[in-house]
Amino acid sequence: MLQRMRLVLALSLVVFAIAGVGLAQDMEGPPGFDSWDAVLEAARGQTVNWHMWGGSDAWNGFVDNFYGTELAEVYGVTLNRVPLADTVDAVNQVLSEEEAGVPHDEGSVDLIWINGENFKTLKQAGMLYGPWTLNVPNSQYLNWESGGFLLDFGEPVEYSEQPWAAGAFQWIYDTARMDAEDLPRSYAELTEWIEANPGRFTYVAPGPGAFQGTRIVKQLMYELCGGHEPFVSFDQEVWDDCSPQAWELLNSWESNLWREGTTYPASANELNELFANNEVDFTLTLTGTGAAAGIANGDLPETAKAFLFDDNMISGFSYIAIPANSANKAAALVMGNLLVRPDLQAAMLDTNNGGMGATNVLDFSTLDDEQAQRFSDIAASLVGAAEPAEFKALVPNTASEYHTLTEQDWERCVLRDEC
Repeated sequence: MLQRMRLVLALSLVVFAIAGVGLAQDMEGPPGFDSWDAVLEAARGQTVNWHMWGGSDAWNGFVDNFYGTELAEVYGVTLNRVPLADTVDAVNQVLSEEEAGVPHDEGSVDLIWINGENFKTLKQAGMLYGPWTLNVPNSQYLNWESGGFLLDFGEPVEYSEQPWAAGAFQWIYDTARMDAEDLPRSYAELTEWIEANPGRFTYVAPGPGAFQGTRIVKQLMYELCGGHEPFVSFDQEVWDDCSPQAWELLNSWESNLWREGTTYPASANELNELFANNEVDFTLTLTGTGAAAGIANGDLPETAKAFLFDDNMISGFSYIAIPANSANKAAALVMGNLLVRPDLQAAMLDTNNGGMGATNVLDFSTLDDEQAQRFSDIAASLVGAAEPAEFKALVPNTASEYHTLTEQDWERCVLRDEC
């Protein structure tokens, strides 16, 4: 039992909010609704058009099979999951409809899986519905007071978006090929490993829809330039000083990368395939359960296991937001409430039963004994998770401006070598 709880606690470090008391709720109705009952009544018969990144079969299947079924059978709401290569497509749709004069009760986008720069864009355009996140019943399970939820890539959330999943960047290796003591535990050690093992490493090309690769580069900058603190808010001088060091190091890797750096995987799925086919020795994940999801769905060998570097491993939350011009705000609110219901948050963790391996965002102090035990039992059953002590390396993500610059300048300075 002690080991079970250690694993639950380690996974919950991703959310920064394992202890503390949730914010007291008056439970007034969300904007435009007198009560939660009024939301439920208005939602029945509606379709919620959820525009979300579609790059993970595990996540897509879980959303359809668990949330979609519950919405239909209990609330009379139909889920239309709209897969995206990049969230900016949904943001542009919202802005285009606003520019075209589409009334605010006729927009085609009801809910967006959103983060960072895209959230900031809608916020600055005044195209976010809310604040609403404190006015859904299951908000009682979220610890907003911890501060962990209040900034998204440095942008104040102001209760207009809600976390629904958490993840920490982790590497994955194959215990049948490598011993744990031989793993690199920093980018400096990885550089030495790449040189000693030519052709056995590559990484996802940073770019829209390939945030995993972007995160690799940002973590490298943390190591080169004083940790995460200089990147919490945007400073052009920090970028100008740090980014050339990153491009120089990444370019120095190229001759020893898979296919000598002439091409890079376009997604984490492609990197997983290279790893599973024994073409490279590392892949990656952002799910708190490490290799468990990949093992469960057959994408990774049963001997796969996650590990973290000693420092500078970025973690963060996945958020949802409702556009101001959503035609089905009630259905979107019901979906938002459902996303943080404890039993479904537990199911999301359980890769043995169709879950996607994402870590919960709940405050464990708000759960009763039965709810907490469910998480403990699931955590104990997972295979391929990182060692609990390794999660001490987690740090926040950068301000959103660095995300965009990383993608743009990596393509110019590394892929095209034009700096």
